[in-house]
Amino acid sequence: MPKKKTSDAVEILNRRYYAGRPDRVAKLDKVRGDMEIGRLIQDHRAKAGLTQRQLAKLVGTTASVICRLEDADYEGHSLTMLRRVAAAMEKRLEIRFVPVSLALQAR
Repeated sequence: MPKKKTSDAVEILNRRYYAGRPDRVAKLDKVRGDMEIGRLIQDHRAKAGLTQRQLAKLVGTTASVICRLEDADYEGHSLTMLRRVAAAMEKRLEIRFVPVSLALQAR
């Protein structure tokens, strides 16, 4: 069955670059995960009213480390550091495994 024509740019890009290419989909999922971690750290830090420097002091690291953790391109998130950041903001880190089918539906 031929694909229905679309003018949706995201759908066009998905068909062109990701459909039927599980290796590319896996890389995209990884990048999205890294971005989400950075965004969560930044959001919680901002809600706590902390600068990167202030959070770094609470964590026992430098502001440049916090900056890297919040960077969407950063790939070196460690569980230990994420737990330290969470504890500094009086939070508890939770990690979940989500079925792939649910993760794809959320998009």
